[in-house]
Amino acid sequence: MAEPAHSDEPLLQTPLHDEHVRSGARMVPFAGYSMPVQYPAGILTEHNWTREHAGLFDVSHMGQAFLVAEDKSHETVARALEALIPADVLNLKPNQQRYSQLLAQDGGILDDLMVTRVGAPGHEGWLYLVVNASMKDADYAHIQAHLPQGVSLNRKDGLALMALQGPSAAAVLAGLAPETADLPFMMSAGVQVDGIRCHVSRSGYTGEDGFEISCQAEDAAKLWNRLLADPEVKPIGLGARDSLRLEAGLCLYGHDIDTTTSPIEAGLIWSIQKRRREEEASRGRARPARDQEGAARVRVGIRPEGRAPAREGSIITTPDGREVGVVTSGGFGPTVNGPVAMGYVSRDMSAVGTDLHLIVRGKPLPAKVAAMPFAPHRYKR
Repeated sequence: MAEPAHSDEPLLQTPLHDEHVRSGARMVPFAGYSMPVQYPAGILTEHNWTREHAGLFDVSHMGQAFLVAEDKSHETVARALEALIPADVLNLKPNQQRYSQLLAQDGGILDDLMVTRVGAPGHEGWLYLVVNASMKDADYAHIQAHLPQGVSLNRKDGLALMALQGPSAAAVLAGLAPETADLPFMMSAGVQVDGIRCHVSRSGYTGEDGFEISCQAEDAAKLWNRLLADPEVKPIGLGARDSLRLEAGLCLYGHDIDTTTSPIEAGLIWSIQKRRREEEASRGRARPARDQEGAARVRVGIRPEGRAPAREGSIITTPDGREVGVVTSGGFGPTVNGPVAMGYVSRDMSAVGTDLHLIVRGKPLPAKVAAMPFAPHRYKR
């Protein structure tokens, strides 16, 4: 999920728009689309339902595309993408997925994305990309401008995407596509879900076990309603999606990461494999190389004292008033029953347990640096 786009252009609709309206969703502008922020049950109920059962999210506004090597060589297409992102694409196994970032030449983050090595027969030299909705046109233009001859970018605007997340997700989907039960985390497969041809990956944006399911736009409503027919599944809007990802300590593009941040500052060095860390340092991306030695500021989790949440933009200070950073995401965490936040602070103030003050409505609010995630990850390992 990325920052909402503000434009006078008419709002786009996902293939599931009519289903949201029929369900009584409150629709809001988001990244150029009309999207459900919540359903009648409300954000708190939706959040808790996802943690306890299974939530179904429409993420069809995201960008889906393929990179394709004319010579059908995985090495060719992997090297082309590795010139733009810091992850190890070359050593991806067929059907394996990886999280990474599209980097500017100075090492700032243009967007974050998911990349999968397509494993279907006849698709050698294919990579499947999922990028943020508000950034997809800029991402596609950037990628296209930097591709070598023999590698092409194919947008797939005729696809829908939905996410099924929560402890009941695996059982629900296995009832419709039994082969998904044993799908490992960050792996994908082409399957028939109740007769609908889908690409399914075991991944998501909530910290829970679950799946992201891509299908043809014309099949989306049928699949959506088939999944909702299970009493364990309820539709979830953008409001709960944001509180779930915040509790999971996951970055939101345009807020926690952007062109002013590097992956190392953002605490995303885990997404840069050892071979690529060494290559990035030698490629001339000075900022990532320097940050590996010790970034001047780092993203941290923050637990405010009391019940008042600290929102994005709140200034972070030491207890004696020295400004040391800023909150980039913040709100109430229903699972932890209290306010949670993320932000950037100077490295000397980043240790877990460090006392901070957050300036909320002009007043200093006591807080401490906290370990992330705030709610335990429950991915299928």
